[in-house]
Amino acid sequence: MEELRNRYQHDADRIVHSKAFRRLIHKTQMFLMPAGDHYRTRMTHALEVSRIARTMARALGLDEDLTEAIALGHDLGHAPFGHAGERALNGVVPGGFSHNRQSLRVVERLEKDGEGLGLSPEVCEGILRHSGDTLSRSGEGQLVHHADRIAYLSHDMDDAVRGGLLELTDVPEDLRNVLGGTPRERINTLVNDLVASSRDGGVRFSDEKREAMDALRVFMFENVYFNPRAKSEESKVPESVGQLYDYFMKRYDEVPETLRRIAEEDGEDPGRAVCDYIAGMTDRFFEAKFVEAFIPQGWKRV
Repeated sequence: MEELRNRYQHDADRIVHSKAFRRLIHKTQMFLMPAGDHYRTRMTHALEVSRIARTMARALGLDEDLTEAIALGHDLGHAPFGHAGERALNGVVPGGFSHNRQSLRVVERLEKDGEGLGLSPEVCEGILRHSGDTLSRSGEGQLVHHADRIAYLSHDMDDAVRGGLLELTDVPEDLRNVLGGTPRERINTLVNDLVASSRDGGVRFSDEKREAMDALRVFMFENVYFNPRAKSEESKVPESVGQLYDYFMKRYDEVPETLRRIAEEDGEDPGRAVCDYIAGMTDRFFEAKFVEAFIPQGWKRV
């Protein structure tokens, strides 16, 4: 099978077959552990980003396989509880924490018991720079950056409507006129606009669509991402993450041996191994470890 795949296809397969990718199915995209089967998770988000990005790569004549590999791996380092967990870890870990740097750490160092996945440099660079102020040097990496934003703005709104936080008609009329009235229409509008605007080189939206998308992002923060009904439980995340971090710092021998060995080999502080452990947890595994650490358990005969 090896000779049937180019190096970027090989990279994408390594990502999809990794433990970190499988864990994304139980990591928050927008709602913390939602009571419903149809809300997005980090895994469905990664798959949706890969489809949007690959479509644009094909239209622009860029490398589809490189684009797909970056998209599939871009969120591997996300902490439990989404960006709330990311902010919480950033507040307690020496040197800080960001999901894009952690995603790179996952593929380069943590997977396969410290061997990493052995991905191509272009994939690693695209994963690292899929978010933040410094864009990827490759057009494929830049496509994933834009596809990520297209996907989460459209699909988070879809989940918000499903969750009863807003109606599609709550979006300001001027934005609906420019971008479309449904998630499907918005994705189609933005994908076609980026492709048309990037034909002469570079990867960009038209000024009109970029400004409308920025305004839609502001709307989403005001009405969804900071919505007290949807995010009330997130107020518990910083304290619970801090408590579990302190717990494992005091009981370092309970951190998996592989992570302790990696930290020792790389000359890193034990806090980095604890961070790697917590960042790799799914929402439900974090909850189980927190209960185990802090909630008294009933006695049973051993």
